[in-house]
Amino acid sequence: MYLHREDNEPPQRTSRLNVRIAILTGLALAVFSVIFLRLWYLQVLTGDEYREQANNNRVREVRLQPPRGDILDRDGKILVQNRTEMALQVQPNELPTKPAERKVVIGAISDVTGMTRAKINKELKAGDADFIGGPVTLREGLGLRKVFYLREHQASFPGVKVERVYRREYKQGTLAAHLFGNVGEVTKEQLDLPRYQGLELGDLVGQSGIEYEYDRFLRGRPGATRIQVNSRGIPRGQLASVPAHAGDNVRLTLDSDLQEIGEAALGSFALPGAFVALDPNTGEVLAMGSTPSFDPAFYTEPHTQREYDALANAEDDPIFNRAIGGAYPTGSSFKPITATAALENKLIKPGEIYVDDGELKIDVLTLKNANDAVFGPINMSDALKVSSDLYFYQLGLDAKASKGGGDIQDWAFDYGLGEESGIDLPGETPGLVPTPSWRNRLYRDREKLNCDLCPDRPWRAGDNINLAVGQGDLQASPLQMAVMYSALANGGEVVRPHLAQQVESVTGEVLEEVRPGPKRTLDFSAGTRATIMEGLTRAAMEEGGTSYKVFGNFPVNVAGKTGTAERGFYNSGLPIPDQAWFVAIAPAKDPEIVIAVTIERAGFGADSAAPVAARMLEQYLGISHVSQIPVTEDATDE
Repeated sequence: MYLHREDNEPPQRTSRLNVRIAILTGLALAVFSVIFLRLWYLQVLTGDEYREQANNNRVREVRLQPPRGDILDRDGKILVQNRTEMALQVQPNELPTKPAERKVVIGAISDVTGMTRAKINKELKAGDADFIGGPVTLREGLGLRKVFYLREHQASFPGVKVERVYRREYKQGTLAAHLFGNVGEVTKEQLDLPRYQGLELGDLVGQSGIEYEYDRFLRGRPGATRIQVNSRGIPRGQLASVPAHAGDNVRLTLDSDLQEIGEAALGSFALPGAFVALDPNTGEVLAMGSTPSFDPAFYTEPHTQREYDALANAEDDPIFNRAIGGAYPTGSSFKPITATAALENKLIKPGEIYVDDGELKIDVLTLKNANDAVFGPINMSDALKVSSDLYFYQLGLDAKASKGGGDIQDWAFDYGLGEESGIDLPGETPGLVPTPSWRNRLYRDREKLNCDLCPDRPWRAGDNINLAVGQGDLQASPLQMAVMYSALANGGEVVRPHLAQQVESVTGEVLEEVRPGPKRTLDFSAGTRATIMEGLTRAAMEEGGTSYKVFGNFPVNVAGKTGTAERGFYNSGLPIPDQAWFVAIAPAKDPEIVIAVTIERAGFGADSAAPVAARMLEQYLGISHVSQIPVTEDATDE
């Protein structure tokens, strides 16, 4: 039996078809609406933005690095300048993304540079990690033939460009190597600092030394060139250019002739050491050197990490600037501070006699002079001339040592020890002036601090006795000793030492002068200064003085003090040879220069440090070489 439908009933097939058509029509309208709205958004709302991006894809902006300013000595002699090189640089994000195409480009770069593909990929990976979005320099010093080849075949080297770069050149070789510092690309962390505002990855900045301290003047201002390129990145013409502005020159206070003499004299001992020469009236650094030294040009060329580590870990640490970073006991060169404390605190009068009979008994301990010398009745001037240890031991015993300071400690702080001098170089050490509170705190907390070098006992009277002769826990740098003697030389001003004299434009116009004022003025009497200067002058110029054998024939009166400091023991248990010191003031009556010299493991100051200072004084004062005086039997160094 067949089912029968009414004639007015719509067929089911037609109904389903209509539904499908309606759905498809709705979807089509929806898709069309989305496309229409998207096109409207792109063309109407953001059309200008995308048009600008499209135009930018046809324009490349090349950053132009400026030449850094020169570094000059006080007479205008060039110490550091630039040399120009052509460098092959790669922009990692502009290399082909397809492995096969990228491999072809890397191979072409390998053929030009001579570098292996593995080395190139490693450099690109490391460089892009350090400077995201910045260019990676693969090779410097490209010959003209390779430069022309790369420019003629630019289409085969996407992401590769040849740029003129500036590298530092040291006109005087290794002279003053520790002072200049080095230059390197600004890091991501540095870009967050206010001093690097406006810079970009790839820009060069000073990373240490003078290059760092005066980078804002030396680095200049980058420029830019806008170049139109086609779809393959090939240049089609220059649109606009803003030239780079060269950096300004920095003229230092250094006397390069004095610097050369100092380095040669100090280096002749083949031992670690340092010297500082100051103008005691202005704080200008006339010379500053440290041995062993290194070639500063090392940091202008690429090296492996192993090569960098080899220099950093070389014997006696050649890249360490001992002149500002060395922290040493000073031996008897500290005695003018003890003398100041004793006279100003009325512990003794200038002419008061102390009988040096060769021994000073303290409980069960018997102290003696160096070489078991006996000086008999002496006053303050005599004690400084012959460097009587017993005289100053007694002053150390008599001096008060309060919780946070003391008679001697307070004057040591006032003279500038135990704090940074403020010199315009990074890496300065504050040194240490030991006090009872310092030693007692470290002794109390030694286990909590897990400190192997912490004191093994609290403060005792013997620590003050040691301090009185520059021994024990005292630590000072050659620069600090030069500042201290400068205050004595100029009548009480604690100068701020500085290496920069002025900033000049490339045409020689003075843009800024560096004239820091003194940190403080010491309140000691004219009589105190006169007594100490008399003793120091006699030490150098009178027979029997500790440095008479060096300066006895000197045509200019010199005030000076030797020092021979004990340095402890090697790990083997053997004693470390004594550290030699000498600090000179010249001329003694109207001081123009102060020189502090120290040499590690060199023994008596009169035998090593004093001759270095003598050679430097001869150069500075224009004196012909003066032979040393024969050593007399009764002369003693300390």
